Amino acid sequence: MQGEAIMREVSIVCRVDWMKSVEEDIIEEQEKDYTDEQEMSFLDHLEELRWRLIKAIFGLLVAITICTLFSDWIINQVILHPSRLTTPPLNLINVIPYGQITFYMVVILVAGLILSSPWILYQLWKFIEPGLLPKERKYISSIAAFTSLCFLTGVAFAYFVMLPYMLQFFATFGTPSIQNMISITEYMSFVVELILISGLIFELPMVSYFLARLGILTPAFMRHYRRHSLVMILILSAIVTPTTDPFTMGIFALPMMLLYEISIWIAGIAQRRRAAANAA
Repeated sequence: MQGEAIMREVSIVCRVDWMKSVEEDIIEEQEKDYTDEQEMSFLDHLEELRWRLIKAIFGLLVAITICTLFSDWIINQVILHPSRLTTPPLNLINVIPYGQITFYMVVILVAGLILSSPWILYQLWKFIEPGLLPKERKYISSIAAFTSLCFLTGVAFAYFVMLPYMLQFFATFGTPSIQNMISITEYMSFVVELILISGLIFELPMVSYFLARLGILTPAFMRHYRRHSLVMILILSAIVTPTTDPFTMGIFALPMMLLYEISIWIAGIAQRRRAAANAA
């Protein structure tokens, strides 16, 4: 009986050791597979980049085609509409023979770029995906959607808030003896720069996330320099704001302050994930 008990214990111990060995082999194989996925060759990266660029350009061409079909509506109801809301309305003129052709081409290209921006950003994140951890890859769609939302929110803020205030200021500034006649190409350049810069500024939360994941930026650093950042935001708002009243300046400053606070919160999330990944 005692011999049978000893044999049973030996059998159980051997079975436990065997299960542990199998489990370790499985984990090692998974890590090896993940490492193989991670260690793409330089040519593999180039091939992946090539296909992502092709897909992004294809999406851009589709968006440009759609914008070409609705180009008259986009120009009359979207691009030129803010210039008609000022008091007095802005006088837009064409001063070169091919000016309107260039104007239409720029409008179609920029509109197509904005329309296809979610697709282009999604392709960018898919290219970055192999460098992420497996548990992070499932959030690619959400990250791409949030990045697109930030950019489009910045575009909308520039178009619906910043642009009307600025155009109204330009329409009323100066002496009535001088008539404002603005070149259509200069008007379009101003609108495009304002919209794209605003869209990039609204990407601050995503930039903070990646800088925090790399360990370059920390929430403590951002909190420590919060007052300095607020002063810089107010100075920037005072420069950009066409009028001198505090209400208008606040309209420009408050969204940027809110973006900064959101960036601190997102940087905290990124820092915790970085700490968890290092601990694992």
